[in-house]
Amino acid sequence: MPSSCQSGISERRFFRATVSPILLTLLCLTTTGASNAQELPKNSKSLISQSPAPPLTGMVSSGNQISLNGRTLPGTWLQRPGKSGQVTTHLSDGVFRQLIGVNFLNSSSSAKQPIQWFSAVTTPLVLATRLVGAYRYLDITNFAQTSGWQIQTNGNTLVIATPKAQITNIVQSQEPPEASAPLQQTRILVNLDRPTPWQVAQGSAIAKPQTPSSDPDTPTQKPTTPPNREWTITLDGIADPVLIERYTPQPPAPTLLPNLLKQLLPVTPTQPIPPPPEPLIRQVQVVKNQTIISLSVPFGLSPQVKTSANPNRLIIDIRPDPLEERDITWAPGLRWRQHYVNLGTERFPVVWLEVNPRKFGLTLKPMWASPDGLGGTAPLIQTAQRYLAVAGINGGYFNRNNRLPLGAIRRDSQWLSGPILNRGAIAWNDSGQFYFGRLTLEETLITANDQRLPILFLNSGYVQSGIARYTPVWGATYTPLTDNEIILVVQKDQITQQLPGGKVGGTAVPIPQDGYLLTLRANAASAVSQLPIGSAVRISSSTTPTDFSRYPHIIGAGPLLIQNRQIVLDAKAEKFSNAFIAEKAIRSGICTTATGTLMIAAVHNRAGGYGPTLAEHAQLMQQMGCVDALNLDGGSSTSLYLGGQLLDRSPSTAARVHNGIGIFLKPR
Repeated sequence: MPSSCQSGISERRFFRATVSPILLTLLCLTTTGASNAQELPKNSKSLISQSPAPPLTGMVSSGNQISLNGRTLPGTWLQRPGKSGQVTTHLSDGVFRQLIGVNFLNSSSSAKQPIQWFSAVTTPLVLATRLVGAYRYLDITNFAQTSGWQIQTNGNTLVIATPKAQITNIVQSQEPPEASAPLQQTRILVNLDRPTPWQVAQGSAIAKPQTPSSDPDTPTQKPTTPPNREWTITLDGIADPVLIERYTPQPPAPTLLPNLLKQLLPVTPTQPIPPPPEPLIRQVQVVKNQTIISLSVPFGLSPQVKTSANPNRLIIDIRPDPLEERDITWAPGLRWRQHYVNLGTERFPVVWLEVNPRKFGLTLKPMWASPDGLGGTAPLIQTAQRYLAVAGINGGYFNRNNRLPLGAIRRDSQWLSGPILNRGAIAWNDSGQFYFGRLTLEETLITANDQRLPILFLNSGYVQSGIARYTPVWGATYTPLTDNEIILVVQKDQITQQLPGGKVGGTAVPIPQDGYLLTLRANAASAVSQLPIGSAVRISSSTTPTDFSRYPHIIGAGPLLIQNRQIVLDAKAEKFSNAFIAEKAIRSGICTTATGTLMIAAVHNRAGGYGPTLAEHAQLMQQMGCVDALNLDGGSSTSLYLGGQLLDRSPSTAARVHNGIGIFLKPR
C-alpha cells in the first residue's frame, strides 16, 4: 500500500460523530402503504397534533437514524410539507443507494435523479432532489407508496417497513464473455416474488486451505496466488428452505492416508494433490428475516449487482471490471463521474468528483480527524460529517502507530503542521486559484543577540535530529517523541522554562496558549546554552517556493505528478523508498484541468490485477486532462466521500486517516 516514509517511519496509518440536519419543529406523521407490509416495531409512535396547526413552511421533522424492517442504521432523513397538507419524506441519497440497493442513472440536472430498482432502465423513475446542509435528499414519497412501504417517525428515527419478500431460487451459471469483458464471467440469479431492499458488502480475505503433499516427507506447499475475498449480498426476504440446504457448507472429507493416496492417485512423489475448486456461493442463511448470500470471489474479480423486473431478480455478475459508468450532476458545480481509463492494454477503474471552484457557494478546506489537536485518526466519512463537508478525499501521510501528521497542513493562513522532505503539495485560496509544487517551510529562531537557529519541523510527527516547534494547535500537551529531548517553553516571545524530556512517551508537557514549545533533539541539544531562561526570541518564516505563502490553504502529500501538463514525477527526490515507487496499489490524487476545474480521484485495482504504480498514476491523471496533479496518500487510506457515502469502496475496507480535503457548500 502506498504510504511509506523514509527513515524507518511508517506513513499510514477518531471521535465518533454522526451529523444530522438542523432539527426544526418535530411532528411525526405516518405514510401508510400496502396491507402486507412488514409489521412496524411496537415501540414506534405516530404523534398527530390534536389542535389545528399553522401552515408548515419548513421541515416537519428530521433525524439521523433509519430503522429498516427492525434494524436501526445510521442515515439522514427529513420530512417536509407537501401539497394539500401532505407530508413528503426525503432520504439522503447515500442511504437510498446503500441500504435499499437503488441504482443511480446518469443525470445532467442536479434537481433530478433518475433511478432503477427492479424496473426497466429505459423508463426510469425520476426523483426530485434537494440540497440541505451537507446532504442531497431524494423525495421518496411516491416511490415508497408505490412499493408498499410503511413509514413512521419515532423521534430521531425514520421507521421503514417494506413488504415481506420470498427468495424462490438462486441459480448460478457461466456467462459467455462480453466484448467489454473478455474474461469468462459467472452470473448468479436470485429470483424474488417481489422487489425488496438489498445491500452488498466486501469482506475480508479468505484463508486458503494448504495443499497436502502426496509424500509425507515433502512439506505442504503454500498457496502462490492471492486469496479469495468474501462478499456478502443481503436481502430483506426469506429464502426457501431448499436453497438454504442446497448451499449449506459440507464438512470436509476425512484425510486419506499417504500410502492409500499413492494407490489411488497416479502421482509422482513430489506432485501435489490439487485442491478442489472453492465454490463461488459459500453459504445461504437466514438471519433475522434477512437472507445472506456469502460469496468466495477470486482475486481480480468483484460482483456487479443489478436488478430487473418481470421476473423480479437480483443479477450478480462476477467480473474483472465491475465498475458501472456514472456521470451525475450532484449539485451545481459538483459532478460525480466514474468509468474505466485505458492505459495500453490495462483498464483502470477511476471514480472522481469534478468541482467548479468558481461556482457560488463551493469552497475547499483542509480537515483533520481530532477536534482536540493533531493526534488521531478516523474514517474519512466521520471526519467529513463532523466538518459538515458535502464531499472530500483523504489527504496527506501520517504515522500509523502514533497517528501524527507527516506533511503540510495549512488552513485559513494558519500552519497546522509543516511540510517534510521537500515533498509535493497543493495550495489554494477561496477564489478558486491553485498552486502545485514541492514545498519547504523555512523557520528560523532568532535570539536577542541575532543568533539564528533553524527550526526543522513544525507540529510534525516526523522525527530527526534538530529543533522542532509545537504550538497549541498540536493539542493541550506535547509528549516526547524521542529520548532525552530538551524542551524549552516559550511564552510571549520569551523562554520561561527548560525541561528535560526524559524517555520517549514519558511526561506530557503543557503547551502554553500564549506561546509554543521548542524541542531540541540529539545534536541540537548543545544549542541550549544559547537559549537561557529569560532570553527573548522571535521567529521568521518563509516558504520555498515563495508562491506557496500567498495561499491560505495547503495540503502536502506527494509525489508531485504533473506540472503544466508535463509529468514531473521524481519520487526519489521526494525521498520515497524504492518499494513505494514500484508498488502497484490503490491511489488517490488531486488535480486541476485546463478549464480551472478541480478533480479529486480514486484509482482502484486494474481489471484482473493490482492498482497502478506511481508512474501509471501520473499517466492516468495526464490522460484525464490534468494540467497539474498531486499524488495523495493511497492504499487502504484512499477514500472518496460524497453526501454521507463513500463512492469508491465499501466503508469496511477503508482505513482510518489523519486528514483530508473537504468540499463545502455555503448556504444560500
